[in-house]
Amino acid sequence: SPMGYDHNTVGEIQGKVQGLSRPLSGPVSFQLATGRERYIVLASPAWHWGTTAAELVEGLEVMVRGSKSLGTDNNLYLIAQEIRIIATGKVLTFRTADGAPLWGGQGGMRAGYRGGSGSMMRGGGMGGGMRGRNR
Repeated sequence: SPMGYDHNTVGEIQGKVQGLSRPLSGPVSFQLATGRERYIVLASPAWHWGTTAAELVEGLEVMVRGSKSLGTDNNLYLIAQEIRIIATGKVLTFRTADGAPLWGGQGGMRAGYRGGSGSMMRGGGMGGGMRGRNR
């Protein structure tokens, strides 16, 4: 798994949604097939996903903006800040501009909240020792 959201690796990747997975715990994920590379996109916890991205489906062409990293499993990961659906132009936002998750901390799902650990999972999971202040 990747280490966490890193502002130094933020970029945009366009591709097709494949293998959409909505686990009971942990982040909703899917593969982003770009033609030459595949990224595993980590979006948000499943309980937040339903309120944000219900229309994202298999085969949809999207542009994902997020933090890129190489996981310990040698897979390329993209921790999503936002996903734009190419056909409609709709933007699904998961993190603030500084990388803080919209579902975390005291702000709940309130847009514009800044702070929180940046962890995609409750109880730690991803990010481990990389947590800190997002200031």
